[in-house]
Amino acid sequence: MSDGLRGDFALVVVLFILLIIVGSSYNGGGETMNTQFNSSCISKQEVRLKSDMRLVWEQHVYWTRMTIISIAFNLPDVDFVTARLLRNPTDMGNLLRPFYGNNIAAKFSNLIREHLVIGAELVKAAKAGDQKAVAEIEHRWYANGAQISEFLSTINPFISEREFKKMFFEHLALTTREAVLMLQKDFRASIAVFDKIEAEALQMADTITVAIVKQFPKKFQI
Repeated sequence: MSDGLRGDFALVVVLFILLIIVGSSYNGGGETMNTQFNSSCISKQEVRLKSDMRLVWEQHVYWTRMTIISIAFNLPDVDFVTARLLRNPTDMGNLLRPFYGNNIAAKFSNLIREHLVIGAELVKAAKAGDQKAVAEIEHRWYANGAQISEFLSTINPFISEREFKKMFFEHLALTTREAVLMLQKDFRASIAVFDKIEAEALQMADTITVAIVKQFPKKFQI
């Protein structure tokens, strides 16, 4: 065999060996690759829960903002906007019902409703310039926020009471700031604050979703 043929033959052998190695990685190793891929996939159930949870938390802050505006400027739609806002606690509770039952869903709805009602009281007191009432209402608002955080951490071990309370208290502070700016007619600054409120609402929504998925993994199997 000439040197040229010998070199061509060696090249063919090397290519053949490489094909065997690559083939084994797609066959034998492929199962591992697929397993890793599947373990990182998100089920349709999780996607649906995340979407629904984000929706109700976005509605929470959007209808809160619209209620603030209606109260601040005595708009004729205030009763209708407030009524729509107060549908939000029921919608939030309904997302918990399949996992925790009717009693826990109702309890959570009541806590969120209380949060919204107190918030409306706070805007009215601030508009009236009653600082004593504002201080008293703010105290109740933060106490309610602590209850909400404790409640969620009680029903789900994957929700940190401390971390959720930190987020929720920031939500209260930002919403208060939003209302004050609206009453001062500083609309540009109010919008900037609302951008932060929306981002944090989505963070709280995702925190709850992730915790539910971890607590009930069998309900989210692919």
